[in-house]
Amino acid sequence: MPQYRLMYFNIRARAETSRMIFAAAGVEYEDVRVAREQWPAEKASGKYPFGQMPCLEIDGKFTLAQSRAIGRYLANEYGLAGKDNLEKAKVDMVIYVCEDIYVGVRNIFFEKDETKKAEMKADFVVKADSILAALEKLLIANNGGNGYLVGDSLTWADLEFFVRMEYAPFFNAAILDQYPKLKALAERVSSVPEIAAWLKKRPKTDF
Repeated sequence: MPQYRLMYFNIRARAETSRMIFAAAGVEYEDVRVAREQWPAEKASGKYPFGQMPCLEIDGKFTLAQSRAIGRYLANEYGLAGKDNLEKAKVDMVIYVCEDIYVGVRNIFFEKDETKKAEMKADFVVKADSILAALEKLLIANNGGNGYLVGDSLTWADLEFFVRMEYAPFFNAAILDQYPKLKALAERVSSVPEIAAWLKKRPKTDF
């Protein structure tokens, strides 16, 4: 079993899906959380390939950068990427759609002007509704909506969806009430014993 160190700030953001993959797979790793004030020195150390986090150190020899590359590598290693090339492409499709949710929420979260923040929320709810409507349709098309977003088993697409919908309170806490199949999916994901254990023990963070 490789030795892993996942390095990121003490937030969920771009590392939480990888943490969820580790949890779902039951794989041990070192969850390194770099304090903001430590980051300039860490960045200058040269051990981060592009001067960014998250990064995944593998066996102390190679450091993989970019959150999607890390997630895809881990998902492939531990059977959460899809069972064939078409499923893997569908998983990637969902991953990138959910990225739009993350980017929108991030922009809202870090906006300092309260008037502008309110306007951004109103605009984003419209976009989020269109994304979730499409995902609900995709889920229903796959086994009647009572399973997972792709194929017949959990993939990192489901984990990514769950992670991004944890941010719903930033724009509309009740938005999933309009999408019962997606709401049930989120509950299914959080009920996976390994995921439930991670959600209980992980550090509490605002973002």
